[in-house]
Amino acid sequence: MKTRRSQLKSAPVHVADVTPESIIELRRVVKRFSNAAGEFTVLKGVDLTINRGEFVSIVGKSGSGKSTLLNMITGIDHPSDGQVIVNHNDIYSGVSESARSKWRGKNLGIVFQFFQLLPMLTLLENVMLPMDYVDMYDFEERPVRAMELLTLVGLEKFANKLPVLVSTGQQQLAAIARAMACDPPLLIADEPTGNLDTRSSDTIIGLFQHFVAQGKTIVMVTHDPSLTSRTDRNIILSDGELIDETVSRSLPQLRHRHMLEFTKIAERRIFQPHETILSRDTHVDYFFMIRSGEVEAVLQKPRRKEIILSRLGKDEFFGDIELMRGGKAIANVRAGHQPVET
Repeated sequence: MKTRRSQLKSAPVHVADVTPESIIELRRVVKRFSNAAGEFTVLKGVDLTINRGEFVSIVGKSGSGKSTLLNMITGIDHPSDGQVIVNHNDIYSGVSESARSKWRGKNLGIVFQFFQLLPMLTLLENVMLPMDYVDMYDFEERPVRAMELLTLVGLEKFANKLPVLVSTGQQQLAAIARAMACDPPLLIADEPTGNLDTRSSDTIIGLFQHFVAQGKTIVMVTHDPSLTSRTDRNIILSDGELIDETVSRSLPQLRHRHMLEFTKIAERRIFQPHETILSRDTHVDYFFMIRSGEVEAVLQKPRRKEIILSRLGKDEFFGDIELMRGGKAIANVRAGHQPVET
């Protein structure tokens, strides 16, 4: 019987389709579920790009779609519509479950909230397991590499102990060592510190930062705001939709549902260097948030002298005072020396 070749490496995405530095790209991803109550949509056309070497946190209320989003990235679940590209591979188009599973073993490390260590295996054997599954590294090398990883996370003295004989924090450290066993470029973590104390959580995040410094990419779901401040990007999901990151960074005090409304009505505008955005004494119709670049608020004085009142940069905003106090600009606002995206 002939078998279909469906290895993920045989279906690369054209370089023109994704930017060279991207490692994850979700294109209009939709996920629907059906049950006795009917059909409901968990992800509603999500577009997301994560670049290689980023440390990204994903947050949102329970039921917002965070775990479903992770399942799309890891290949554990199928999107109802849309495309998922991970490490330049379309992981769902024409790919069998067994091929995807093998690919996942070599390309992804996954850290779960509840560790998922096999209780009958020692920590060393748990770390060796992914290498055995995808047949990576020579047989004699595997225990050596597993011990190196356990040493990296500070568990070399516990290598021959069963998971039940170490603390929960140590079990999570062992799970991280296992996730890195095959040296994957991407690490996915679902509430990795959810069951840990503050000290253990700090150790885990420090390890993640160490991996990112080595060029790894980490995507982490968390509810802990103290952790999101230590990541490169903070992505917020609300009711199955992504909140614009400029909106969430510029207006962090808003509720998620209000951020989402801002995201839906926002218009993207680009201004060229030194282009006037607002003119003094003219009516102001918009509230501006800066995505990139810098703007200058300028007061024009007699004899063409001008005073630069302030400079605003990425994730700052302007136009709010004018909108609230009569709707007229109190100064000229112009783009700086580079293009400005708002």
